[in-house]
Amino acid sequence: MHPDKDKLKEMDEGGKGSIAYELAKKQQEISITEFFEKNKHILGFDSRTKSLLMGVKEAVDNSLDACEEADILPEIFVKVTCINEAEEDYSITIEDNGPGIVRKMIPNVFGRLLFGSRFHALRQSRGQQGIGISATVMFGNISTGKPAHVRSKIKGEDSVAWKMDIVIDTKINRPIVTNEEPFPWEGKDHGTRVDYCTKGLYRGGKQSIFEYLKNTAIVNPHAKITFEDPDGKRYVFERATETLPIKSKEIRPHPQGLEVGNLQKMVQNTQHKNLKAFLKNDFSRITDRIAEEILQASGIKDKRTAAVTREDCVALVKAIDVVKIMAPQTDCLSPIGDNLIKKGLMTVLEGLRPEYYAQPVTRSARSVNGNPFLVEAGIVYGGDIPSEGEVSILRIANRVPLLYQQGACVITKAIESMDWRRYGLEQRGGSGKPFGPAIILVHVASTKVPFTSEGKEAIANIDEIQNEIVQALRLCARNLKSHLNKSERKSKTHAKFEIVQDILPEMAKKSAKMLNRPVPDLSRTISKIMNVVWVDPKSSFDAKNKIKKVTYDVYNYTRSEKSFRLHTQLPKEAVNESLLCNYFKDMNDEGKVNWEILNLQPFSSASITFDLVGDVADVFSESDIYLSGVNPVLVMGADPLPGDWGIKGMDITESDADIIDDADEEEEEALDDEEGKEAAEDDE
Repeated sequence: MHPDKDKLKEMDEGGKGSIAYELAKKQQEISITEFFEKNKHILGFDSRTKSLLMGVKEAVDNSLDACEEADILPEIFVKVTCINEAEEDYSITIEDNGPGIVRKMIPNVFGRLLFGSRFHALRQSRGQQGIGISATVMFGNISTGKPAHVRSKIKGEDSVAWKMDIVIDTKINRPIVTNEEPFPWEGKDHGTRVDYCTKGLYRGGKQSIFEYLKNTAIVNPHAKITFEDPDGKRYVFERATETLPIKSKEIRPHPQGLEVGNLQKMVQNTQHKNLKAFLKNDFSRITDRIAEEILQASGIKDKRTAAVTREDCVALVKAIDVVKIMAPQTDCLSPIGDNLIKKGLMTVLEGLRPEYYAQPVTRSARSVNGNPFLVEAGIVYGGDIPSEGEVSILRIANRVPLLYQQGACVITKAIESMDWRRYGLEQRGGSGKPFGPAIILVHVASTKVPFTSEGKEAIANIDEIQNEIVQALRLCARNLKSHLNKSERKSKTHAKFEIVQDILPEMAKKSAKMLNRPVPDLSRTISKIMNVVWVDPKSSFDAKNKIKKVTYDVYNYTRSEKSFRLHTQLPKEAVNESLLCNYFKDMNDEGKVNWEILNLQPFSSASITFDLVGDVADVFSESDIYLSGVNPVLVMGADPLPGDWGIKGMDITESDADIIDDADEEEEEALDDEEGKEAAEDDE
């Protein structure tokens, strides 16, 4: 029997003098703002230098997101002014040309934590939590006691700009607005500007505001960013392309990598009455057939969702791992893309004059805990990049550079896990970060990037993400290794070519003059000595008109006529009619183009010339040229045609075809063997 109410009341009254009751009186709820006010380090405001950077970063991220959602090419202005160096007081200004913010929403956007539109949306965006810019305003409020001054204007002839001062009431997580009034914002059709004061310390180096904005320009080549530092020096990162990123679309969760607790919560909140309908409609990539296979593999008959138990959820998660489900759809993600990664690197790193940009790699999408993600990677090598010391690592998450906690990031761990000595870079002890004149870029794009903290400084060490990063880097590294090998071979043969082509004719002229005889024809002699088909690629770029002129001069320095094809892959958006030159054969949907040269006589030449036009014209590397139809041993300046391109339609012998395949596969097999050993070591 249970005690009656009077008895319970008597028992309760009797214990009121205990310590537990005294402690209970002190227990109270705190607001999220009050929590972060006392734990600023969680948001990244844990040092003066870092605090200054974090404020700029959050504002710039919001500006880029807003512009892209409104289909506006971003123009962002950032200014840092030192008010009082002794007191470490700084004024920060960030202005954009975005769509602006509706008047009544301005206080919530800048003065209320956990207020935003992207937290529940399953799509890629820079901001996800609704904390960043409001946390910046909060830190400025508490560190200097001054309000943030915000002004914003939305597009429209009759729309007026509004300005106001905002302070956050940390007790209730609500904005306090003063000095609100309309004003004419001359010369501004639409956009937002925030000015705030904060405690900070401006420093240069790898973790500076300048470095963050430079890296932001690399991975956001569609944005123009202007920065004015405390000394009044102005830096302008011009946009490298007029093409906006592909808009990410909101999708349903992907079941791959789902955890039991999350599945339980989804079952409890679903609007569907039975389990099969829940699987089909609340997840992406699950059809009627796939739903049936999952239920069959789990041993569960279709039942009402209200009756699903924890044990059922465990069985379903195991079944999902077994059933083959199509990879996550990628329209929820907005990858930078191979050409624009290269374009961004070329534009911002132009002063370093790198000798080689390894073709960037974009991996297929995968999923972790229902959140799709993909990895992109690129490597820049040589030129004026410092050869001493460790390579530079550009860590990017959803197009946002990560500057702090490099050692705790899965990107760094993935780079350190590889044996870079196999790809031409120095690596002391065979592990750790490689050394050499290189820059490694890795971009992780996801609907929800698993950061290690609310400061969004490093990506958590998740096996699926690390494996994808390693795979992308291996592909880039193989391109780099191939380039280094090719450069070494070309260097040796070019020296021989110069001797035969330049010195031998000069010797013949002088000898003929001394002997008073006519200069002999050395064409046959040079052909016997050289015995090569020489491909000499050349290019020039007109930056003003965005035109790249490419020429391939092909010389037949053999003793017989040759017929062959040249192959390369062009950025399709840069192709125009000039490509249709005399030797043009065809081009497929991927931009792989073929030129056919027939019956080229000994010691004669042919030229292929065409233009590429537009934003990505200069990303094409003319040295990426392949040749088929001639024994690759006789070819210099072009690689044997990769096997996946095929050699159909070419009039060559079966033995020549075998030689082409063997030459291409020999290096592939060597690298595959090395990577197999590396993978086995990783597994151990």
